[in-house]
Amino acid sequence: MKQFQQKSLLILVLAASIFASCKKDDRSNTEPEQPTAERKGLYVLCEGLFNANNTSLAYYNYDDKQLTTDRFLAVNKRGLGDTGNDIKVYGSKMYIVVNVSSTLEIVNPHTGASLKKIDLKDKGLGRQPRYIVFNKNKAFISNFDGTVAVLDTASMAIEQYIKVGRNPEQMAISNNKLYVANSGGLDYPNYDNSISVINLNTLKETKKITVVENPRALAADQYGDVYVLSVGNYADVKPSMATIDSKTDEVKTELAFSGGSIVISGDLAYIPASGGKLKVFNVKTEKIEKENFITDDTKITTLYGVAVDDLTGEVFITDAKNYTTGGEVFCFDKTGKKKYSLNVGINPNNVVFVNK
Repeated sequence: MKQFQQKSLLILVLAASIFASCKKDDRSNTEPEQPTAERKGLYVLCEGLFNANNTSLAYYNYDDKQLTTDRFLAVNKRGLGDTGNDIKVYGSKMYIVVNVSSTLEIVNPHTGASLKKIDLKDKGLGRQPRYIVFNKNKAFISNFDGTVAVLDTASMAIEQYIKVGRNPEQMAISNNKLYVANSGGLDYPNYDNSISVINLNTLKETKKITVVENPRALAADQYGDVYVLSVGNYADVKPSMATIDSKTDEVKTELAFSGGSIVISGDLAYIPASGGKLKVFNVKTEKIEKENFITDDTKITTLYGVAVDDLTGEVFITDAKNYTTGGEVFCFDKTGKKKYSLNVGINPNNVVFVNK
C-alpha cells in the first residue's frame, strides 16, 4: 500500500566527501559466490487500488516470452484480495502479503497454485500485514498492529507473535538479529522513532534503537551494516538515512536523506530519486556511484519499486504511471540500458524471480 505511505522522493544533499570518511576498506574483500541457477520467469505483484479488492499477479515466462496478466486468478479462480504489499520467493514456495485483506498467501511459484491462505487477524480484526523476510525455517511478517508474526515455513503455521513498536514496516536481518522499522505511520503527527532488535535464537525483542521519526525502509549489506530510511514528520523533522552497525547496534552515521525504499545487491544500493531517477550508492566505499542508473533515454513516470536479479545483474523498475490505471515494468541490463518492458496491473510494486 505504497500510495498510502505518502512516498517521498529521494534527494541527496550531502557531498561525497562526507561518505568517504566512513569507508569500509578494512572489511572483507571476499566477493559472495555467484548463483548458478537458471531463471524460469518472473512475477510482478500489482497492489491495485486501496479498498478495490483488485490485487493482481502478473507472470512473465522467459522461454516463450509470454505474459499472463493475472496468473493467480487464472489458476485459482479467485483473486488475491485487497492491496498486495509484498512478495518473496523462499525455498520452494512464494509468499504474498496482502495488507488490507490481512492475509498471507503461500503459493507454488512454478504453477501459481495456492498452497495455503492464512488469515492474519486478532479476534476478528485485521492485523494489516506489511512485509516478509526469512531466516532458516522461519518467516517473519510485520503487522501494523505492532507485532511480527513468526511462521514455520515447513508446516505453514503461525507459531507466535512478537510485540514490537507502532506500525512496523520493513525488516532486515544481520548478525543473527532481526531489525524492524517501527514507523508509527498511522499515528500522525506522533510517529514512532525506533528500530526493534529481535534475537533470532530466542525470538524476543532485546532492545530498541532510536532513529529519526517515521522509519520505513531497511536493508542490510554484506559488511554488517543496516541502512534505515526515515521519512520524518513532514514538517520540522526532515528525512534521513541512518547506518546501524549490527555488531554493536549503534547508529554510526545519520545523514540528511529523502527516500522511501532501498534495495542492496552486492556492494550496490539502489535508491529511488526525484524525476524518475535511480541513485546508485556503493555500500563499501559509502559513496554515490551514479546519480541515475538509467543511461539511455528511457523515462519513468512514477518510480514505484526496484528489484535486482543477482544472477544476471538486471535491474527492474516498476512504474505506477498515474496510480489508477495499468502500470509498466522496465528491465534494464547492468549498464542501465533498457532491454524490454511489460504492461501489467495497477500499481506494480514488487518483482521476484523463479528458477527452473
